Amino acid sequence: MVKRFLVIGFISLTATIYAQDSIVQQNDSIPVQVKNVVLETENRPTFKHSLGDLTLKLNEEGDRFMKFGLNTQIWLRNTENNPGTLVNNLPQENTYDAGLRTLRVTLQAQLSPAYQIYLQVGVNNQSFISGGAAGNGAGKKPAIFFMDAYNELAIIPQKDFKTHQENKFNLYLGAGLHGFNGISRLSNASTSKMLLGDLPIFNYPNIEVSDQFARQIGVFVRGEYNKFNYRFAVNKPFAVNNQPNIGETVDNNQPGKLSYSGYVMYNFLNKETGSTAFLPGFYLGTKKVMNFGLGFYSSNDATLSQPVEGIYKRNNESVLSADFFTDLPIGRPSQEMALTFYTAFYRYNFGKNYLRNISIMNPGDTDYNYTGNKALEGPGNARNLLGTGNLWYTQLGFVLPKFSETIKLQPFASYTMKDLEGLNEIGSYFDIGANLFVFSQSAKISYQYSSRPLYDQVDKKIFDRKGEHILVFQLSF
Repeated sequence: MVKRFLVIGFISLTATIYAQDSIVQQNDSIPVQVKNVVLETENRPTFKHSLGDLTLKLNEEGDRFMKFGLNTQIWLRNTENNPGTLVNNLPQENTYDAGLRTLRVTLQAQLSPAYQIYLQVGVNNQSFISGGAAGNGAGKKPAIFFMDAYNELAIIPQKDFKTHQENKFNLYLGAGLHGFNGISRLSNASTSKMLLGDLPIFNYPNIEVSDQFARQIGVFVRGEYNKFNYRFAVNKPFAVNNQPNIGETVDNNQPGKLSYSGYVMYNFLNKETGSTAFLPGFYLGTKKVMNFGLGFYSSNDATLSQPVEGIYKRNNESVLSADFFTDLPIGRPSQEMALTFYTAFYRYNFGKNYLRNISIMNPGDTDYNYTGNKALEGPGNARNLLGTGNLWYTQLGFVLPKFSETIKLQPFASYTMKDLEGLNEIGSYFDIGANLFVFSQSAKISYQYSSRPLYDQVDKKIFDRKGEHILVFQLSF
């Protein structure tokens, strides 16, 4: 019934929006202006590729401004729970819910051509049972927090301040709570332009452990040299003092060592540039992009293990990655088709048999009275996220031939292979679905089905699979 509800809802929304097609065409590309605030839009005769930015210009030249952004992502979901799950203290094999996956408000203040302040505030992962503040119920009134808060200085700007000529080499220096991560393109991903309904999360190896929602506090440099794009950072990880059981390795950075990260990519075709940390997951064929990247992350004494009772050992954390991304228009220009492809290889080393589970808006708790075969991952929609070992991730999207002036359809699929030291069988994870873009890249409705393996607690081999249906409503500018 729930699956039918999700499909019917998706089809109904599609039909409703398509019925408005001819009306919307009449009002295409009309800039909105309120006093000094301008909603910038692209003047295109067909599909608009961006809703633009809400920008307050502070001078006539436009090199001093304040830019505001908003990103909301709403989920309707049907989850097949792992065995032995309680939902609101009752056993439940299948759960349907609605949730606020992300809500972000951003401010980018270019106070002078050389100086920038960037702030991002919001909430994540609020459902009927998760994300609530104390005293307000399990899901009510989640706490708002800063995801980004940093200052940035142009040491060598992209354009010379006086001549306005492009510099082949540019360098920016920043400090604060930031997301200029190393490792991979996906570790610097834009949540407003994801190819899939969500990121795979293992692209953030320290998520909500020694970082704050994929951010750490420190100093970073970023910039370009010809066709190379680079970013490096030295940060102070957030303190984590987990204690391991016998034979276990956990996050524990009590000695307080710094972390070092970097990512360098080479642009074979059009250059990708940006004034923030975030790289898009698609361009819908509006640019010819093909990049190859290498990245790393390291922090000494970041984990703690207990090989035998009473004996503890500290371990260094290291991550290496190589990835490839391309987004290209294909076929006749009038069809406006596009191909998006991304693949990445990660080598994680956190110490012997390190293994970490995670869940997104998990609806469940453990049923301790359940006598069946429980999953190593835990209750609800939990999965083995990452661990010491190798991970390979690939995603593919294809924009179908043009059938509307205001709508585009992009089927997608992804595959993840996890070969982790703490498990006795390689795991395969699958995602499949489609994006329905409405008016622009910034407004979309997505359907995604995800399939995950479940591991036995004893032999650590796969004994079952579970799935999850997600209908996503996203708007960003």
